[in-house]
Order: sequence, then structure tokens, then C-alpha cells
Amino acid sequence: MGKFTDRLKSTSLVKKLVHLLVGICTYPGIAIINKLRIHGSDKVKALPKTNVLFVCNHQTYFLDVITMFHIFSAIKWGKRERLGFPSYMLNPFTRVNYVAAEQTMKSSWMSRLFLLAGGLTVRRTWNESSKEQRAGLDPSDTRKIERSLKNNWIITFPQGTTTPYAPARKGTALIIKHHKPIVIPVVINGFSKAFNKTGVTLRKKGTLLTVTFKEPLEIDYDASAQEITEQLMDAIEQSKKFMPEVLTADRH
Repeated sequence: MGKFTDRLKSTSLVKKLVHLLVGICTYPGIAIINKLRIHGSDKVKALPKTNVLFVCNHQTYFLDVITMFHIFSAIKWGKRERLGFPSYMLNPFTRVNYVAAEQTMKSSWMSRLFLLAGGLTVRRTWNESSKEQRAGLDPSDTRKIERSLKNNWIITFPQGTTTPYAPARKGTALIIKHHKPIVIPVVINGFSKAFNKTGVTLRKKGTLLTVTFKEPLEIDYDASAQEITEQLMDAIEQSKKFMPEVLTADRH
């Protein structure tokens, strides 16, 4: 079953159909019921089509990635700060994958469907339910990511959780050290207010959703994984210096 799913994910037509279906279902919540503003789309337009890693903070399981899919397709069609009419989903940008926890993507029919849009499942380095701990990346995960970077963009969430200001895992830094991609920090806001965490259900209407693409990071690939992780957390505004004082006090 796993090999069959992998073959489906690599089929352009299947990807386009899933992007179209998911795009039509989610567009109203993103761009009509709520308001999306995009910053830095010119930086995305100028990127090469391979070996680019988008590093983002995390607020919902699915809408973060889905919105970025919308944005990439809209940019492909010449849009900039707004999505405009979703005719771009008739020929979406599909040369993009996203990294997701294996457990999450097996949790529901919706997650299994969305996996066909370009999901790269990885085993968590720390599994809360089993208390399993691993050092670094699983070799099979590394190979999947390497193959994807050679052909596509990848979206990843170094915190691996929707909890704001949670510490990052070092897996993203190890990917960067091994494969030396162009790294684009992405900061999102408003999604945790507008949508429930695990699905695409609306929580609040009229929310301003923002997605900001920053300049590519200048990274010393010889630096330690910890140093690169700290640089990433600063770039996506999830390090301690961005934490509100009330949360800082709670964690001491």
C-alpha cells in the first residue's frame, strides 16, 4: 500500500486533482470569510524551482500548508499580494512537497487524501505517546527529502507542533547541513484564531491571515545543528526574544 501511495503522489495528474479539490474547498475560508494578505511574494517568484526549503512557524495541521499551496499557484499565474479568483487551481503549482509526521498523516481520511498533494512523511525524533527517542534523522527520511529537493521545493515546520514558541527539533537544521538548500523563512499569523487546529473548520470569521516570505537566510553550513536551529527560530519569530512577556513568565 505504501509503494502504491508513493506512485500516486508522484503522478502529476493526481497531484493536480488533489490541489484542485482541496483548493476549491478551502478558498472561501482563506480568502472570502477571512482575509489573506501576502508579503514578500516577489521573493518567491525569483526562486529556482529546486533545492528550496521553506521554514515556517506552525498554527494548524493543514491550513498552513494549504494556504502556501494557494499562494504558490497564484504566484505562478502572476498574482502578488492577494490570491484573486481561484482560476489558478485549474493549473496549480505542484512542484512542492511538505514534511509531516507519519502519525499525523495516518490519522484521518482527510490527511490521507492531502498526503497525495505532496506529503513527505517522517518519523518524529521524539514520539510523545511512545516516549521513543531517536538521534538525528531516520536514513529513509533523509533519502526522501534529498530526492524531493533535487526536483521540488519543500515546506517544513521545525517546531513540529502547533504550540507557539515551542522549542524546535534539530531535524530541519540537519537537512540544511546535509543538502545546503536555499532557506526561506515564512511567518504566518491569524490561522490559529480563524481555524481549528486539526482540521479546516472555521472558528472565527473576518480574521486577518498573513503570510510573510522573508529574504533567504545566510547560513554557515559548517555551524552546529544547534546554532542553525537558533538562527531558524529567530527567523520565523518563534525564539524566546519574540515570546510575549506573559508566556515568558509562565515558563519560568
